[in-house]
Amino acid sequence: MIRYWDYRKEYGNDRERILEIVDRVFLSGRLILGPSVSDFESHFAAYCGSRFGVGVNSGTDALFLALKALGIGAGDEVITVANTAVPTVAAIRAAGATPVFVDVEEDTFLMDARQLEAVVTERTGCVLPVHLFGQCADMDAILKLAQDRSIPVLEDCAQAAGALYKGRKAGSMGTIGAFSFYPTKVLGAFGDGGMLVTGQEEHYAKLRRLRFYGMDTAYYSEEEGFNSRLDEVQAAILDFKLKKLDEDVRKRSRIAMRYAEGLAGVGDITLPVVRPDRTHQFYVYTVRMKNREGLQQYLMEQGIETKINYPVPIHLMQGYSFLGYGAGDLPKTEELARTILSLPLYPGLVMEEVEQVIAGVKDYFDAPRRGRR
Repeated sequence: MIRYWDYRKEYGNDRERILEIVDRVFLSGRLILGPSVSDFESHFAAYCGSRFGVGVNSGTDALFLALKALGIGAGDEVITVANTAVPTVAAIRAAGATPVFVDVEEDTFLMDARQLEAVVTERTGCVLPVHLFGQCADMDAILKLAQDRSIPVLEDCAQAAGALYKGRKAGSMGTIGAFSFYPTKVLGAFGDGGMLVTGQEEHYAKLRRLRFYGMDTAYYSEEEGFNSRLDEVQAAILDFKLKKLDEDVRKRSRIAMRYAEGLAGVGDITLPVVRPDRTHQFYVYTVRMKNREGLQQYLMEQGIETKINYPVPIHLMQGYSFLGYGAGDLPKTEELARTILSLPLYPGLVMEEVEQVIAGVKDYFDAPRRGRR
């Protein structure tokens, strides 16, 4: 079986070093908010081109705490997209605000900045673009609209650590950048974790308080806060993995390039688009086609696992029906949900396996007589 994603090859390659790191942390006498977290916060912030980093429990918490730090709450609206993972919207709701959706660009799957003007109201408290699948949204256009109206921008960078937009790193362009270190991510932990980066000291100080019961010093709360702390063990492992993140992304890019070469002109597949002013981290390699279920089933029969990210847009989920959206409200988002399919792509995937995936896709389209179209 060629797995869609598998961390075990990576762990096998780095096992000795990772176990040394874990042992060092366990022997240090500090398991919560110790030097490993502080070191990783400063290193990751510098990597992103930002001044400050605050480690938290998860990417969802990162978004939630960022919204709280920006003063977003009941009565506020947050403009975002429905073509994202549920945590983006769950964090908005947890903060007490209301998500307002705009549609996406059909070729990049990213927020269509041209639609922002039509949905901005006096209740708009934040714009939350999602750098989906590893490529940054059109930040110049988003930032211009937001700055003209003094609206903060919170970047959801969960899938795009290190991605560049006109030479600027994801997370460094908006007011705050939120990251996830869920194991599958471009920079993934061996557990859960998240990070916030910002260039503004006031936000940094507030985020540090919010993640730790609103405290600056032990046993005294300056404001209502929460418990969301990045674990020392995960921080130490992530700090090690950060040093090889760019090489891991180069591996991802080589796989994506081979897919692009091998699948060009095959069937009715539409390949990912990368804007010329950006880089793509290829968190996933997502193609589009009409009969994706047929291809997905055929590849599974050949021992190749694929995935659909995401089969139902958030605005059409029962859990968010109270927002009042319906079918047809976000046509491009809905069309993407019907046609996307993600192929295996991660640093541990070897080229022989990539070639098997390409061969499997080609075989599916080369045999229409077997009813595979």
